[in-house]
Amino acid sequence: MEIVAYGVLSDEEPLLRETFDKAFAGRHELRCLGLFLDRDTVPTALGHEVVISSVNDTLDAEVLRALAGGGTRMIAQRSTGHNNIDLRAAGENGLSVARVSYYSPYSVAEFAWTLALAVNRRIVRAVQRTREFDFRLDGLMGRDLRGRTAGVVGTGKIGTAFARIAHGFGMRLLAWDIAESPDCLALGVEYVPRERLFAEADLVSLHVPLLPDTHHLVDTKALALMKDDAILINSSRGGLVDTDALLEALRAGRLSGVGLDVYEEEAGVFFLDKSLEVMTDERLARLMTFSNVLVTSHQAYFTRDAVGQIAETTVTNIADYLAGRTSDNTLVRPGTA
Repeated sequence: MEIVAYGVLSDEEPLLRETFDKAFAGRHELRCLGLFLDRDTVPTALGHEVVISSVNDTLDAEVLRALAGGGTRMIAQRSTGHNNIDLRAAGENGLSVARVSYYSPYSVAEFAWTLALAVNRRIVRAVQRTREFDFRLDGLMGRDLRGRTAGVVGTGKIGTAFARIAHGFGMRLLAWDIAESPDCLALGVEYVPRERLFAEADLVSLHVPLLPDTHHLVDTKALALMKDDAILINSSRGGLVDTDALLEALRAGRLSGVGLDVYEEEAGVFFLDKSLEVMTDERLARLMTFSNVLVTSHQAYFTRDAVGQIAETTVTNIADYLAGRTSDNTLVRPGTA
C-alpha cells in the first residue's frame, strides 16, 4: 500500500522515511509531497487509504468528504494541534484521525526563550548593523532578566519547561492555567488570575492550545493591562493573539519587544517562499515594519529531536490503525459517525 504525506519539508523527509522504512520494512511505500492538502490538491489523495497530514493542511468538511469518497480511511496528523481538522465531519465520513499528542517540549520552550532573548537584547537589529560594519550600540540596550517577572500562560509540558528556564535566570514566576502543575509549584511558581499576570509580568509567554475559550486570549483588554515595556512571546498558536489589537498597541509605542513564531493568518504563507511576491496580508506586512517585533515561520518545534519523535509517533499511529488498534493519540475512532 502507498501512503501519501503532505506538507513534508526537505529537512523532515529523511527522518520520516527512515522511521517509516524501519517500521514497515518494505510492506508499504511512502510518498512525500511538499504541497499542502486542501480543496485544490485533494485529488492527489485519490486511492490512498492512509493520508499523513500537516498542521497547515486544510481538512474542512469538503476536503474530508472528498478524501472519504476517494478511498481514504485514516488521517495521521503529524502534530499535536488539530484545529485544522473538522473532527465531526471526519467521523461523519467514517474517517479515523490520530495525532501526535507528545513530542519534546524543550524544542518549543527553548525557542520561546530564543525569541525572548533576541527581542530583549535587540539581536536582529545588531546583526543587521554589524553586517554593514556599523558597530554602534545606540538603540540596542536591553534589560537584565534576573529579578524580573515572567508570566507563563499555560503550564503543560512546554509551559513547565519554559518556567524551568525562567527559574534558572532567577526570575519571579507567575502562571495562569485551569490546573496547577506540581512541577511548577515546586519551582515556586505563583498561580494568579490572568488579569494579574498580564499586569505584573515583564515577560509574557503563551503556551496554551487554541480553543474557543483561548481565541484572542491576548486582546485589547489584555494588552492594556500589560506594562508599556513588557515583552510578549507567542510560540503556541497564532489565534491566541488578536493581531489588530497588537498592532494598535505597537503603534502607540507600547511593548518593548514582541516575538511571534505563529500568526493567526499564517496558512498559505508560512513554510512557503513568498520573497518574489507582493505581500497581500497587510497586517503581517505591518508587523514586519516594527523594529521591536521578531516574526519567525512556525519553527519552534523544528529540532531533530522533536521531528524525529513526531515521525515515530505518526508511524506508530498508522501501524495501530492497520492493526485495528486505537490509542490515546486517536482523535476520531473508526465507525464513530
